[in-house]
Amino acid sequence: MPKKADTKKSTAKKTAAKKTSPKKASVTKAPAKKASVKKAPAKKAPVKKAPAKKAPAKKTTAKKRTTPISSYKGRKGEKYMSAAMKKHFNAVLIEWREHLREEMQKTFDHLKNKGESYADPIDRASQEEEFAFELRTRDRERKLINKIASSLEQIKQDDYGYCYACGIEIGVKRLEARPTATHCIDCKTLDEIKEKQLGG
Repeated sequence: MPKKADTKKSTAKKTAAKKTSPKKASVTKAPAKKASVKKAPAKKAPVKKAPAKKAPAKKTTAKKRTTPISSYKGRKGEKYMSAAMKKHFNAVLIEWREHLREEMQKTFDHLKNKGESYADPIDRASQEEEFAFELRTRDRERKLINKIASSLEQIKQDDYGYCYACGIEIGVKRLEARPTATHCIDCKTLDEIKEKQLGG
């Protein structure tokens, strides 16, 4: 009789061991699923950082495109041809001179690159006419660069902004329209009338 009781106890232990073993396996598998869920958000983080780096590049390119010199706005009671006024017209003349030099360089490059000789005489004649016109305009601009240089020299000697003929102030508005002006409006109109009378 005691042998049967021992066998019952041993079978009971085996069934208990079988029941507990699958539970342990299921418990160990559960954390593995949680670990895979935690790894998924880590992949999304670098995608959010990429557009943030591109945004500053667009702002820097937009800032580089602003360099026009506006017209001079004088203060109340400001003396004619003060230091601020001279500085403004000096900057205007230098910028104008640089622009003219750039245009002259573009013309020379254009003449070098398109110096082909066409077989058709009509095409050749039209090309020569175009080159002659460009050279005439650049010759005028060369003379204008010399006037700008003399105006810059007048600013250094404190003679800029005064009429050569009568010595009165030329005026800020006239100098804004023509920074290389050397005569006031009255003297310039008299010179134009004399030229018409002598020419006609």
